[in-house]
Formats: sequence, C-alpha cells, structure tokens
Amino acid sequence: MRQFVIDELSFLEYDNLDNYLKRNLKPGPMNGVFWLELPEDILATTQLNHPDCGPFYFSFLLEKTEIRIEFLVRSSRNIRCSCIDWATPEQRTFLLDFIDNMIKEEYIMV
Repeated sequence: MRQFVIDELSFLEYDNLDNYLKRNLKPGPMNGVFWLELPEDILATTQLNHPDCGPFYFSFLLEKTEIRIEFLVRSSRNIRCSCIDWATPEQRTFLLDFIDNMIKEEYIMV
C-alpha cells in the first residue's frame, strides 16, 4: 500500500491529531478512521464520470502510536470500481498540503 506514515507519536501528539481530525474530517466507518473528501475540481476524469460512486476521499487511520494516510482515492459507495485509483499528482499535492498543515498546527515532531 502506498501510504504516508508518522510513527512514534507521543500521547499528546495522538490527542492533538485526534482532535484535529475530528474537527476537520468526516468520521469513517470504524473508530480511528477519518475521511478527507476530495474537492470536485481535482477529481480524475474517471472519477468525474462516476458521480454515483462519490464522494471520493483519502483514508486516515489514527492509532495510539501512529497515523497512516493512504494515497489511494476511494469511493464512499463502492469497494471495487475503475474510479478507485492511486492519487493523481494534483490529488497528492492536495493531500500532502493537508498533512503539512496538520503537522504544523498540531505541533507534531517529525
């Protein structure tokens, strides 16, 4: 899996991230999972052609000592579809900008 991982989180960093994610992202189907929805203007052509599969999102998994962020663009309605794909360069930039801002705002030592 292509993913961005920050490990060795302290208790305080975990708590800061948990609060940040709860304020800024949609909760996922399980505890510790959050969804960052992609804006429509950066969707890939296949995703734009599959409006019934949207919204599309990146998945964040926060655990006690690490956070994992996938570079896979997922559908909120389908598990398997051609619109589910690795992030485009523009989508990766959107995700990495979000991560950079999160790290800065929550004082995560990386």
